[in-house]
Amino acid sequence: MSQLQKIQFYDIAGNCTDDHAWSPNTWKTRYALNYKGLSYRTIWLEYPDIERVCKEVGAKPSQEPKEGDSAPPYYSCPFIYDPNTNTAVSDSARIARYLDKTYPETPAVIPPGTDALHAAFESAFASAVIMPLLPILLPASHTYLNPRSQDHYRRNRERELGELFGGKLEDWSSPGPVREEQWRAIREGLSKVNAWMTVDGHEKPYVMGNQVCYADLFVAAWLVWVKRILGPQSSEWVELETWDGGRWGKLMKDMEQYEVVL
Repeated sequence: MSQLQKIQFYDIAGNCTDDHAWSPNTWKTRYALNYKGLSYRTIWLEYPDIERVCKEVGAKPSQEPKEGDSAPPYYSCPFIYDPNTNTAVSDSARIARYLDKTYPETPAVIPPGTDALHAAFESAFASAVIMPLLPILLPASHTYLNPRSQDHYRRNRERELGELFGGKLEDWSSPGPVREEQWRAIREGLSKVNAWMTVDGHEKPYVMGNQVCYADLFVAAWLVWVKRILGPQSSEWVELETWDGGRWGKLMKDMEQYEVVL
């Protein structure tokens, strides 16, 4: 590994922590890079610069418009440029598969034969947990962006999700019954995930048992978003850590070793 050039990892700058890292989507890749022990350096971007830089390094859109859709291609972080292979890759799941294939001597995050199961897990977790998280965490994240990114972020999030969650970002998670119901849905979603992990009647720390895989990094990326944006001392995070017999607090404690920001 010491002879390899550093992989360039593109992340979204924020002002919420000393090390900037906040985005759940980019945390998936950061966890993977750190878990695999690969050498990399973070290049921080503001939202208005992402599409331009993607095109400069040759990274494809993370999402192409569907047939008949007039929307432009969607460029987003994370994406990487690997100077060792002259390859640019976008989308966290595609990046994980690229890293497994290109650096087989490092721990696999998507073990052979589990691609379909990982894709299904991502989809199910999104429905159970991510959707109820969005109206709380997206508005809160806006506060922790740098000024150049705030207008871009607000405009796009309100256009994409305003009809679903209600107008302005500030209206998406009103204190009181609305927010309480959102947290109740998050708790129910995580309890559903816990039930998946214990369906055989045995407690295990990770999705595949005692071995970390991409599904665990995926879950941790969304939970670290909560922890960093709302704060590790917030009542909501402190309570979340205790849910499901403390499973999520234990998982995030295990993940701390992979939270290095280089």
